[in-house]
Amino acid sequence: MNLLKRLYIKQVEVGPMQNYMYILGDQEKKEAVIVDPAWEVDRVLNIAKGDDMKVDKALITHTHFDHVNGIEDFLRLTGGCVYVHQKEAPFLKGMKSSIESVQGGQDIRAGEIVIKFLHTPGHTPGSQCFLVEDHLVSGDTLFINACGRCDLPGGNAEEMYRSLTEKLMKLDDRVLLLPGHNYSEEPVSSMGKEKRDNPYLGCKTLNEFLRFRMGTG
Repeated sequence: MNLLKRLYIKQVEVGPMQNYMYILGDQEKKEAVIVDPAWEVDRVLNIAKGDDMKVDKALITHTHFDHVNGIEDFLRLTGGCVYVHQKEAPFLKGMKSSIESVQGGQDIRAGEIVIKFLHTPGHTPGSQCFLVEDHLVSGDTLFINACGRCDLPGGNAEEMYRSLTEKLMKLDDRVLLLPGHNYSEEPVSSMGKEKRDNPYLGCKTLNEFLRFRMGTG
């Protein structure tokens, strides 16, 4: 079974902050999830519906407003369930019956497509990325030629460095990077290119990263 041929991915820019929402799924089974429901959830669900894809799950990279302000719309329109890292779940108040807390290392399926949860703290304590076949949906942890801010509440530059070096840098060069915002001329990169060109991934030590990311050392 060649799952890559079954893999369904749509990248959709939404909202005033150049967010990307994603639809991930199995185009044979017609089952899919969306990532970071915000701003224009109805439009994204209609894109999936137009391809006959059924969506009943939402995955959250982190709970900053610009990534989750459409959760209630998603729940109303689908009656589905939202998956968020356990360290972020407390921020989604009033939705407990529809929230599933997860940890790094777990996975879920959309049809036969496996989506793995990677806990990547640094931007927020419960930030997570999603690895699906040879694609990484990275939220605000890793951008094309950049990485997420660490100076907002809950941010931690040391944790970001460990997430980048101990987890994401170990991914195969062929893995395609799908970031959480349209901050680059290109919408997609690869881990190989980021390892070569991204200045944050080029930092050889924690102190070097701190000086570059936070202006400290």
